[in-house]
Amino acid sequence: MNKPMNHGYWGKSVDYREMLKQIAQIGPQLEANAAADEAAGELTPETFALLKPLRFSHLLATEELGGAQMRPTEVLQLLEAVSYHSGSAGWVSMVHCCIGAMSAAFLPDSAVERLFAPGTDNRFSGQGAPLGMLKKVEGGYTLTGKWSYGSGFSHATWSHSACFVDDGTGKPAKDEAGNVIVMCAHAPIPEHRQLGNWDVLGLKGTGSIDYAAEDVFIAEDLVFPILTAPPQRLKELFSLGIVGLAAIGHTGWAMGAGRRMLDEIAGFARSKSGRAGLIGESEKFWHDYGRAEASYRAARAFVMEVWGEIEHLAESGQMMTTRQISLVHLAKAQIHETGVEVCNFAYRASGGAGLRAGVIQRTFRDMMVAANHFTIAPSIVTAAGRELGGQWSDRVWQFYDLIEKK
Repeated sequence: MNKPMNHGYWGKSVDYREMLKQIAQIGPQLEANAAADEAAGELTPETFALLKPLRFSHLLATEELGGAQMRPTEVLQLLEAVSYHSGSAGWVSMVHCCIGAMSAAFLPDSAVERLFAPGTDNRFSGQGAPLGMLKKVEGGYTLTGKWSYGSGFSHATWSHSACFVDDGTGKPAKDEAGNVIVMCAHAPIPEHRQLGNWDVLGLKGTGSIDYAAEDVFIAEDLVFPILTAPPQRLKELFSLGIVGLAAIGHTGWAMGAGRRMLDEIAGFARSKSGRAGLIGESEKFWHDYGRAEASYRAARAFVMEVWGEIEHLAESGQMMTTRQISLVHLAKAQIHETGVEVCNFAYRASGGAGLRAGVIQRTFRDMMVAANHFTIAPSIVTAAGRELGGQWSDRVWQFYDLIEKK
C-alpha cells in the first residue's frame, strides 16, 4: 500500500519565485562584474555582496535550523538562474548551497545548534577528497592536511574537509569490516592557511584555491563519516547522501550555463552585421540551433523528472534507493554533456567573435572546466548504466562507487 503524501514536508518561509525575481534584478550586475571576478581569481566584494542576502547555504536546511527547507527542483532553478548570468557566481552559490545542506543533514544536533543558531549566517566550503588526518585528543581531534579546489573558500565561514582518522601509528584507522574510515571535519575558515594556486582556464572567478590546516582543533561533534553518514533530519530526502546533495548543485549550474549559451548564440545570429549576418541567413545554422535547443530541453526535462520523483518519494515517507541515485548521476551527466555540445556548437558558429572576451568565450571556458569535474566522470555513468541495465542490480552506491552489498 502506498504511504500517504506529506505535503507539509517542504518549507513555507521562503518563496523561490520571489528569489528568482531577486536574481533577475541582480543578474545584469553579476554579469557586468564577471570580468573583474575573473581578474581577481575569486568573486569580488561587490559580487558577493549581491549574492549574500540570498543565503544559498540555507536553502536545503530545515526551517527549524533557520533554513528554507526548499524542494530540490526549486533549488535547481535558483542555481540555474544565477549561473545564467555568471558561471563563477553560480558555482560559488552551488558549493555553498550543497555543502551547507550536507552540514545541516549529517552533523549531530549539538553541532547544528551552533552552526545554524539564530543570528548566525554561516557559509560552508571545502573539499570532499580525504587529504588530511584527524588525531584524537581530549574533547575532539586535531586536523592536519592540505586540500585543493576549495571553491568559494574565502567567502565561507566554516570549512568542510574530508580526512582519515589516525589509528595511533600515523596510518588511517579502519572499521570492524576492515574499511578505511573517512570523516568530514568542520573548522572556522580563519584557522586555515589559504594557499592560492587558482590560475585556470575557466571558472576563474570561483577562488577554488588550495588550503591547509595544521593541528587545528575540531570538536568531537563537528565531524561525520562521509561515506556512511545517516541523515539526522529530513531523513527521506537526505538519504541521498553526500553525492546526491552535491548533484543538485552541479546539475543546476549546468542548466544555467547551457541555457545562456543557447540564448547568446541566437541573439548573435539575429544581429545583422559581419559574421552574425551570415549565420543568421544560414539554413544549416538554424537547423543545428534547433537540434541544440531540442537536446538541451530534453536533458533539462530529464533532470526535472528525476528530481520531481525524488520529491514525491520524500513526501510519501520513502528513503532513496540505488535506482534514484543512478538516475541522479545520469541526469547530471546528461545536462553536462549536452552543455558541452551546445557550447562547442555556439563557439564554432560564432567564428572570431567567440575568441574575444565576452559571454560566449567565458561560458565556453566555464563549461569545459565544469565537464571535467570528477562528479561527471565516465566511470560513474558506466556504473549507473550497469545498474539500470540489470547487470549490477545487487549493488549500492557508496560515495561515487557502485559496490557490492555487504
